Amino acid sequence: MRASLIQIAVNDDESVADRRARAAALVRARAGDDLVVLPELWTTGAFAFDAFDSAAEPLAGPTHGAMAEAARAAGVWLHAGSIPERAADGTLFNTSLLFSPSGDLAASYRKIHRFGFDKGEATLMGAGDTLVTAPLPWTTLGLATCYDLRFPELFRGLVTAGAETLVVPAGWPERRRSHWTLLARARAVENQAFVLACATSGTHAGVPQSGHSIVVDPWGEVLAEAGAGEEVLTVELEPERVAETRERFPALKDRVLGMEAPRR
Repeated sequence: MRASLIQIAVNDDESVADRRARAAALVRARAGDDLVVLPELWTTGAFAFDAFDSAAEPLAGPTHGAMAEAARAAGVWLHAGSIPERAADGTLFNTSLLFSPSGDLAASYRKIHRFGFDKGEATLMGAGDTLVTAPLPWTTLGLATCYDLRFPELFRGLVTAGAETLVVPAGWPERRRSHWTLLARARAVENQAFVLACATSGTHAGVPQSGHSIVVDPWGEVLAEAGAGEEVLTVELEPERVAETRERFPALKDRVLGMEAPRR
């Protein structure tokens, strides 16, 4: 399975419409890949709290349309990162979108853990309440977003539901980059799963972004890591390594405590 993480730069001097068009072009250029991943809230920037309301769109809004077309044009599975979604009742959510190679919406996930400590995203957006897995021809994805990475019980629930590859789009700040790589490796080791963690680069709302998107294997080894700037990180994965690792070192069979399997 060939996967590419598009570590797109998010800067204040580029409009949402221009960045949406640029991201779509980057996805279309990935024809030949199996899975392509974009970061969290790349349309606005994860720390551009003041822009969430004005940039919010329905699930089937302009970003959905552009990303569906790009996935179809490239013939790839596309995890299109996340958008500020406005639900029918007006509530905002940080929502991830997964498209099939035909451009159909295969899954969506509303971020459960909102960042901000009683400000920012934590007060402006609603919280999701459902863990989401999605079967692909090669592997089953478990969907999470940024701050979720700090909550291991969420990932254990995804694994209980069958996840073998954990996809984590993020807008992670540079000042906590050491946590980013540490937590990505920890989630891979404890769940014996691949972790594909795709971050933004650039600076927006005065917050330098970490970059350093990372792919980790089920044994916790880093297969590839990006630098700080905009780039596309591509890696060839062997999905069978999940089963091999879990069989060779069957720690998951010894689980005693943990979350129930999530609703689908």
